[in-house]
Amino acid sequence: MTILGFKNLSKYCVALGALASATLATPVQAAGDLLVAPTRVVLDGQRGTEVILNNIGAETATYRISLELRRMTSEGRLKDVSVEEANEIEQAAKNMIRYAPRRVTLPPNQPQAIRLGVRAPEGLADGEYRAHLLFRAIPKARSVTDQQSPAEGFSIALTPIYGVTIPVIIRQGNLQATAAIANGRLEQDENGQAFTFDLSRAGERSTYGEIRVTKAGLSEPVMVARGIAVYPEINQRKVILPIPAEVAAQLKGKVSVEYYEPINAGGGLIAKTDMVLR
Repeated sequence: MTILGFKNLSKYCVALGALASATLATPVQAAGDLLVAPTRVVLDGQRGTEVILNNIGAETATYRISLELRRMTSEGRLKDVSVEEANEIEQAAKNMIRYAPRRVTLPPNQPQAIRLGVRAPEGLADGEYRAHLLFRAIPKARSVTDQQSPAEGFSIALTPIYGVTIPVIIRQGNLQATAAIANGRLEQDENGQAFTFDLSRAGERSTYGEIRVTKAGLSEPVMVARGIAVYPEINQRKVILPIPAEVAAQLKGKVSVEYYEPINAGGGLIAKTDMVLR
């Protein structure tokens, strides 16, 4: 999940992509009144952890938990990977991750811990392994008396099924990665304006963190975008951050674009570049 923060726009935030990739204390909310925290899990292959679910709705809800495979595209999106399409790294990740329970029923405001662990095989090669934990709402069955029959013919009732995924990452060995930012520009399309740039990655693991755009003479960043990841299956992705017109105006001119690790991962600078936006 990508969260954008803008100076002088205290309540303006935008969520982008599926994803949900964050080791943040801030939970992610799925449609259907489910809160999940943390939104990103990184394991070293030896220890386990917990993910907390909380039903903030007014009614009891049931959720099914499953492991899915996703691949990042050069546009920064995550696409589904079938069992037949999975490569050795993806198959190994799915086989290593253990979790329980796999189905929960939550009354309103009732939290539930999902236990996560790793069973790494002997001789596991160094590298980063990843699968995505999917929390999907199970719709309540409707009784026949609750459904209206058409005067003639038949009707079809569509029930949306809501869910959220979070990445579960296993790192084996002392893995390193670097990143670089290039080709920053302001773009306009039918959906409005966006700050767009290319984010490249090199090394054995993913990069993850927040983008800060600063200008000389201003004490605070003009813009902050959290939850920006580049996974190992790609070396470069396009980052598109929608922005309101007033922020686009502030961004024009010379700016510094910085990519930082999350605070709980050390908060170190991953990459930085200066550019002129027009």
